[in-house]
Amino acid sequence: MCPKKNAAPPDQNSGADVAFEINTLYQVSHILVRRRNIATLMNEVLDVLRKNLKLKRGWFTLLRGDTLYIEKGFGLTDEQRARGLYKFGEGITGQVGETATPALIPNVLESQKFLDRTGAHQRIHPCAFICVPICHDGNVIGTLSIDHPTAPLPYLEKLMHLLTIVANMVADAVSIVREEIQEREQLQSENYRLRYEMGEHYQPENVIGKSSAMRQIFPLISRAIESSATVLIRGETGTGKELVARAIHYGSSRKHGSFGKISAAALPEQLFEAEFFGYEKDAFPGAVFPKKGDLETHAGGTLYIDEVGMLSLRSQIKLIHLLQDRMFERLGSDTHIPADIRIIVGSSQDLEKAVAENKLLPDLFECINLLPIVIPPLHVRKSDITLLADEFLKKYNALHHKEVRRISTPAVNLLMAYHWPGNVRELENAIERAVLTSGNDVINAYDLPPTLQSAMNTAETPSLPISSGVSLQTLVESFEREVITDSLKNMHGNVAAAARALQTSERILHYRLKKLHINPKKLNGPK
Repeated sequence: MCPKKNAAPPDQNSGADVAFEINTLYQVSHILVRRRNIATLMNEVLDVLRKNLKLKRGWFTLLRGDTLYIEKGFGLTDEQRARGLYKFGEGITGQVGETATPALIPNVLESQKFLDRTGAHQRIHPCAFICVPICHDGNVIGTLSIDHPTAPLPYLEKLMHLLTIVANMVADAVSIVREEIQEREQLQSENYRLRYEMGEHYQPENVIGKSSAMRQIFPLISRAIESSATVLIRGETGTGKELVARAIHYGSSRKHGSFGKISAAALPEQLFEAEFFGYEKDAFPGAVFPKKGDLETHAGGTLYIDEVGMLSLRSQIKLIHLLQDRMFERLGSDTHIPADIRIIVGSSQDLEKAVAENKLLPDLFECINLLPIVIPPLHVRKSDITLLADEFLKKYNALHHKEVRRISTPAVNLLMAYHWPGNVRELENAIERAVLTSGNDVINAYDLPPTLQSAMNTAETPSLPISSGVSLQTLVESFEREVITDSLKNMHGNVAAAARALQTSERILHYRLKKLHINPKKLNGPK
């Protein structure tokens, strides 16, 4: 239960202290009277505290389920905010949530209970920490916390009392925003349930695809979201395994936690383990300070391990213990740390072959192969190419401040003809290059990479052999085909009108149409 709101204030030492508190409370009350938006209200209250108290950091947390999440704050990066997750009883914030009692730590460097879950303090500079509960209808619904420069204890106690009053004043508003969040999440859950009952497939917003090959994996992603089990995402390089991992994270109950990624292929054994598990001081040469690993910095969230099949055998054994026991140790330490994290792994390798060749431990393969998802390569989902290309066009228009409106038909033909060994990543790179090189509002075939020029294979053109180089003739014909096709579209397939527009004779144009295998009858619609 929460303390009563009319608790008596402590004695004040001077009239100046009273005036300071009254001024701060007046500003907060003024915000409450003219409030228009709950999120704005929380930010404005924090801004008053920041200016009046000369604070470096401050934040509100909200209770969702049994965990307190940082909702609004200042002095924290997005990553630090995402790491701020506290279950009841966990750390100072969790204890305040559990006991509904304010907490004051005069110096965080001298407190063993202070977790520094956000990583903002780094245990270097002395700092006071104050956390007070926010109560509504007798229950804790969140907390208000600040970091304050170290100061005499009586002064810090007055600040704690002031924060308690502020927390009581904003409790109703905080309750509203918390209920709005819960309502929104319930509606999303109900919407998914109804869609599932009606036979519609779940599709994550960040995963693009309408092909039958992609539709087959959406139910698997849905099951992975509903489960807490380890997921194995398989597929060729560039197919979008990390995107699927992110979709699982942000659709799951851990979506309010952070998402981390580490690559087994990019890091040598010791560096991988140092980044993954963390290390203590003097664990190896150069370890001057202790450091938390990804397992701790992303606690409460999800960690994606790319190319799991390339882990060393020693690292594989440690990963098996983590997945089975949900515990781990930092390098240079034998202290067991609970692992509050979900593991998703990805691989572009033949893992069964790796097991047969003793490069992957069978026990690890069994641990990670609980919910396998196989992402199809781009060449077997051709119907998704234009969808992906359009999405990348929007993305890189915004990124590079361009206004390319569309991709021309010959350019689309090139995209559809190409075999895409680099999969979706190669397609994205090709569209970005085309956006940058395009001199007008249309991506033409000659704006695409030269490797695509040799893959021309459309309904109007014969298949050309794919070679490592692209001849001048191929490039010239590609450009010519582009110009003639666009002109015919503008003239609704009228060869005579197109010839006049191109300032050539009708006879020459008919000759070029025959040579380039262009059928004007198929180009008689509007451009």
